[in-house]
Amino acid sequence: MAPGPPPRPGLPLEGRPAGSLAAPGGQDLARAVPAPLPPPDSVRLTDVTKTYPNGKAALLDVDLVIPSGDFVFLVGPSGAGKSTIIKLLVRDERASSGRVEVVGHDLGRMRRKDVPLLRRKIGIVFQDFRLLPRKTVYENVAFALEVTGTPRRLVEPAVERALALVGLTEQARQRPDQLSGGEMQRTAIARAMVHDPRLIIADEPTGNLDPLISWEIIQLLLRINEMGTTVMMATHDAEVVTALRRRVVALEDGRVVRDEVGGYHREY
Repeated sequence: MAPGPPPRPGLPLEGRPAGSLAAPGGQDLARAVPAPLPPPDSVRLTDVTKTYPNGKAALLDVDLVIPSGDFVFLVGPSGAGKSTIIKLLVRDERASSGRVEVVGHDLGRMRRKDVPLLRRKIGIVFQDFRLLPRKTVYENVAFALEVTGTPRRLVEPAVERALALVGLTEQARQRPDQLSGGEMQRTAIARAMVHDPRLIIADEPTGNLDPLISWEIIQLLLRINEMGTTVMMATHDAEVVTALRRRVVALEDGRVVRDEVGGYHREY
């Protein structure tokens, strides 16, 4: 019997799974393609110490890793070092020793001119909102893009997405003095999210809000985290921390004294 025709290109060969591609010599090209690398940790502090010029040691030998997509509460009494960690992460301050890495960048080696690029990957939410009083909600959020030179054609869709995320589409033309405290904080969150950052740092975001509105803000931050954004929230709100049962990093006298899932206080 005469041999049959050779297999046509593009058709699966006998004994080979449909859809696989074989290189000369029998190597499977699909298997040869390397798997995508996982995203870098959002935060990595390695043996970090920060001492201010007056001799005060704000952080001592801190090691901390926050993987991409994590939700972490940063807790501790006033003066424990929470604010110093935040300043290091946004390069407002530099560590006296040790290594600070944020979304894959070694901040100790980062040139000053590259700091704005880093901050586009980080959204920051403050306790006191820090909105521009003469600008509308829309303008406050847009301003975060405009100062970084974002093309005008990209600003409007990005702002509209951010306002829809926080539920403020209807309030877009109002000024801060026309908003409730919760609406002002949601505006601040929209401003933080408009760059589509990989990390959100929330510094006491519920400190000026009543308990009911505080829970609304927390639920919004949880939703943002579920979308894949890492969230680090510094807070004194023991009720919120204990209720949510997320990872808690506790600082005391500049040192990490606890890092575990649980409540605000250590459970024995």
